[in-house]
Parts: sequence; C-alpha cells; structure tokens
Amino acid sequence: MKTKKSLFLIIATTLAMIQLTSCQEKSPENPLLSECTLLYGAPDFSKIKVSDYQPAIEAAIENQRENIRLIVENPDSATFENTILAYEESGALLTRIANIFYALVSADKTPEIAEIEKNVTPLLTTLENDISFNKPLFERIKYVYDHEYDTLQGEEKKLLEETYKKFVHSGALLSDEQMARMKEINLRISDLQTQWGEQLPNATNAAAVWVDSKDELAGLSEADIAQCAKDAESRGGKAPYCIVIVNTTQQAILASLDNRDLRRRVYEASIHRADGTGEFNTFPIVTEIAKLRAEQAEIMGYPNYAAYSLERTMAKTPENVYAFLKNLIAAYTPKAEAETKAIEAYARKTEGADFQLQPYDRFYYSAKMKKELLDISDDEVKPYFNIDSVQINGVFYAANRVYGLTFKERTDIPVYHPDMKVFEVFDKDGRSMALFYSDMFRRPTKRGGAWMSEFANQSRQRGQQPVIFNVCNNAKAPEGQPSLLTWDEVTTLFHEFGHALHGMLSDCQYNSLAGTNVARDFVEMPSQFNESFASIPEIFDHYAKHAETGEPMPAELKERMLKSINFHSAYALGENLAATCLDMAWHTLPSKDIPTAEQARDFESEALRQVGLLNAQIPPRYSTSYFNHVWGSGYAAGYYSYLWTEVLAVNIADCFARRGALNPEVGQDMRDKILSRGNTGDLMQMFSDFTGMSSPDASALLKARGL
Repeated sequence: MKTKKSLFLIIATTLAMIQLTSCQEKSPENPLLSECTLLYGAPDFSKIKVSDYQPAIEAAIENQRENIRLIVENPDSATFENTILAYEESGALLTRIANIFYALVSADKTPEIAEIEKNVTPLLTTLENDISFNKPLFERIKYVYDHEYDTLQGEEKKLLEETYKKFVHSGALLSDEQMARMKEINLRISDLQTQWGEQLPNATNAAAVWVDSKDELAGLSEADIAQCAKDAESRGGKAPYCIVIVNTTQQAILASLDNRDLRRRVYEASIHRADGTGEFNTFPIVTEIAKLRAEQAEIMGYPNYAAYSLERTMAKTPENVYAFLKNLIAAYTPKAEAETKAIEAYARKTEGADFQLQPYDRFYYSAKMKKELLDISDDEVKPYFNIDSVQINGVFYAANRVYGLTFKERTDIPVYHPDMKVFEVFDKDGRSMALFYSDMFRRPTKRGGAWMSEFANQSRQRGQQPVIFNVCNNAKAPEGQPSLLTWDEVTTLFHEFGHALHGMLSDCQYNSLAGTNVARDFVEMPSQFNESFASIPEIFDHYAKHAETGEPMPAELKERMLKSINFHSAYALGENLAATCLDMAWHTLPSKDIPTAEQARDFESEALRQVGLLNAQIPPRYSTSYFNHVWGSGYAAGYYSYLWTEVLAVNIADCFARRGALNPEVGQDMRDKILSRGNTGDLMQMFSDFTGMSSPDASALLKARGL
C-alpha cells in the first residue's frame, strides 16, 4: 500500500502542476482557475463573473485533454496507478468548474448563463466523446482490468470495475463506424437537451394564469392572495394577481379555489404548457431524443433503450420493472376507483346529481371532504410550518438526534443569489466536515422541482470535504411575513436533505464512487427514508410551531393532521405509476416505432390505456411534454426508481422503528453500512447488511401509504 500511495502522489502532483501552470497561463485573473481559499474550496461567488465561466470551462477541457494524452503516451505498461487513478483525477479541475456553472444553469439561469450553456455544452459533449472512444486509453484500461482485477481489493477493485464497465457501456468495443454514429447521436442529444432546458422553463413561466380581481381568488387565504399579488408584480404586472404554474401536473392551489372556471384555467394551463396547443411545443424535442436513444441501444446490441439503460441498475431489466409495477397497479386500481367515486358522490351533495367530477375539481372536493371528515385543512396547519423552523428545528434537528450533526450558519461565504443560506456542518466529535447551501425559494430563472447536488464531492484521495446544496421552489412570502409550507413541502425539505446527508456523510477514497454516485434506483432511498423523520413526534413537536406566537401545534390539531396524511392517498400513487409507465413506454420502443411529434399525444394515451392507467381523474404526475426527469435529467427509463426505492426506504424506516427511530446507535449503523459508503460495494448487500433482510418487502409500500 505504501508503494501504491507513493506512485500516485507523483502522478497527482504532476497533474496538479499541469492544471495550475496551464490554467494560470490561460487566464491568471480568472477566479475559477485559481485555487479557492474559502473553506473546503467553496466557490467564491463574490469574485466570479458570468464572463469567467466559458473561458474557464474551455481551459479546463484543454487541461483534461492534456492529462489524458499523458496517460495514453506513458511508455510504461498500464497499471492501476498510472492509468485508472490517473484517469480518475484527470478531470478534477473541469468537474469543479462545471459543478459551479451547472448549478446556476438549473437554479439561476439568466439569459447570459443560457447563452454560455449553448456554447459550452457541445464542447463538453465532444470531450466526453473523445474520451469514451479513445481506443489507446481504453486499451490501457482493459489491460489493467484483465491483469489486476483479481488482485485488487476494496475500493481499488470497485473503481477499476466501474471505470472499465463505464467505457464498455459507452461503446468502447464498437467498430469505428459505430463509434462515429454514437458520437453524432451524443452530440445531437446534448443539443436537444439544451433546447429542452431552455424551452420548458419558458413554457412553464408563460403558462402562469393572470387574474383580474381578488373576488376570483375566493377560497384562498389572505397570505396566498398576497403571494399571488407578489407573483404578478415580479412577472410584469399584466394583471393584479398571478397564479404561477409549478412543475407537476396538478397544482396545489386547486384545493382552495372556489371559482370552478379559474380552477379549469389553471389545470389546463398546466397540462398544455408545452404540448403544442399554445406557443410552446416540446414534442419535436421529445420524439427526436426518444428515437436517438433507441438507436443508441440498437447500436449497442439491445432491443430498446430501457434494456440498455437498466443493465447497470438494481432492477437490471425492463421485465423486472414491469413485474414490480404490475403488482402495484393491481393493488392500486380498486382503491383509486373507490376514491374517485367517493369524491364525486361528495361533490354531488352540493352541486347536484348530474355533477361530473373533472380533474381540476378533485383536489378541491377532496380537501372539503378532508375538512368535513377529519376536521383538518392546509390553512389550519400551514401557520405551524414556517420554513425556517422546519429547516432548523426539524430537518437539522433530526440529523442531530440521529447522526450527531450540528449546523452553524456562515454569513461570510458568498452565494450566487441573496436568498441562499450557507451552513458549516460539524460531526458529533465537533470536527468540521462539510458545507451545506440552501436555496429554497422559486424565481423565474430557476427550473421547477427540488433537487440536491454538489459544488464538490467528498474524496479522501483529493483531500476534499463535501460542499453540498439543496434547491427547492417554495413561495417566498412578501416582506415582513413568514414563508409557510404545506405538509407536502415540509416532506420535500426532509427528502432533499436525505440526499444531502448521503453526500455529506460520504467517507470514500475516490470521487467517482463517493456520495450519491450510485445507481439511480438506489439514490432515492436515503432521501425517501429521511422523509420518515418529519412525522416522528419528537421531531414534529420541535419544528411545528406557530410562525407568530412560537407556540407548538396543539396536540389535538397534531393528531388530526397526522391522521390525514394518507387521506385519499391513491391519487399520489396513481400519478406516480402513470408517469413511470409513460417513461417506460417511450423507452421500450425500437427506433422504428417511435411516434412522430404529431402522434405523441395519442401515443401517451394509448400507452396508459394498455397498462390500465388511462384515467382522466388521475393524470400522470408529469406528462410527456413536461417530463423533465426523463428528457432533461438522468432518469430516462428510470423514473420507476422513486417507487422502487420507496420500498427500500419503508423497509429501512421499519427497521429504525423497531430499533429506536432516534437511537444514535441505529443512526451510526445506517451511516456505517449505507450513507458513508457511496458506490463502494454491492448496493443490495448494503441494504441487507443494515436491515437483515435478504430482499425488500414490497408490500410495506402499500401499507405505508395507507392502501
């Protein structure tokens, strides 16, 4: 081991000298190309200018090309140290800069950032192509795989395996002609996804519903009406009030709006935001991406993209995914039908026997039923869910109780937007261990949804501690008023912080194996599991305090609220199942059968009909035309992972409940066996090591959802 470490230190030092020398020559004043002096190398946004990003990325691309050239031209025989480790570190500079830039692309995409994205994305895709299809480089990697795999152990063995399989999966064994076509496809998909990333947020912003009078907003609380006025002002003031469309199909505001025609307008604005009935139409982008992905799979020898994509996941095959979904659909369908009938019957009590429930009515009458049957409403509980208390006294408090972490706000570390907060994270022994950034509020320059990512991933090899961030799209209250959350938004904060914990508690040698660099049908498990802490009494009581008085939620109200969590829960499962089946339908087609843009809407309906999920009352959580997970992010043929990992998460939560939900010993066990390990071992074995279960129990999911 000492010999290996010494050799690698020489390689790492050489690469670091190349990075500093070449980049300083390129742009001595560009802060992105200099070593940052902030804690853990956090980006210094006080010094970074928008104009710095493109030259920095271009310089870092050249830097990685030079590092790859040194590996390929090394006259010595390929070894783990001079090839695998050298490749692992070859793009460290580019990764650091790209992490910062693409954080802004998602969370604060100004026109200037969008223009730079258009310029640099093809450069990055070309670099990826040139590395993936670099035959001399792959020959060295394969030589190490053939000659050292059986002798290596632990993380070194895993790094070699993952590196080799990554190249093979990308097409390193293809013929020259096939490689050329794969390069073309990769470039075109990259271009299309850039178009998607610009068009969908624009479509969602443009879909906002303008309202002329306060009377039309009857049913909303005064706080919600004030939010609509603020949103109208921030979007140009075309009318006194504005209802902003969020990324999902259904809009939470529909539960409160008395005006049925306004409910219809809001719902239709949502479902038609990007399907061609208005100014925007993403179907040409969608269908071309789907066709190109199918062709990729066929070049690689697979019948469809799902088969190609799933090979490196826990599910392994489309057949396994469909078997999993089929069982859920069978159990869900009668519950959904009964739920719909009950809501319509309830509505007819006041609207008449001929009343036909529409999808834009469902949330409204469901909320009224919940109020009547359980005596609870969102407006009654929202004052107890102040976003600051939820984060500090809930999310952070749970992490302290379970994992021993403490958080100190750092106002001295620059951020890319004034709404952001930064916290230094300390371990149970008082040691500083990570930085955590929080960007909670929506704005026109931010894409929809909520997510976690990193400015820097943990790596012992690089001496790098994690620098992690969460992004959400909560409404920011007018000045002087507290920003209040719904229960769904509360659980979203816990969810995204579960991802953050996966990144912050990582303790791995190599960057590419650390943190959340795991199969996508495992990566959602820590986040979904972390949601379970939101309703644990000790945690709940610690954060659910009235925004004005500071008083805890009364026990009687808390009991009613917690009982209502699974009220009409078939809807949430159904919308997820429908979106999942849409994703699978698009990605299990051969290239010759991909619909045209004009056929896409009909294809969606037929795909849902075939699996028994064509239900106007329960539309997909994301329809094809605005399904960002699938067309803009990394979840193609992978949206099923939310349900798949929910099974794992529920099983783990049950294990915590048996052993003590807030027991630090159980938390340490979870940390040691799962959260700290990244992708350094077999993922199912990690699950089994913690739970003692040989395989997951899928029936626990339906029980947890009250079904």
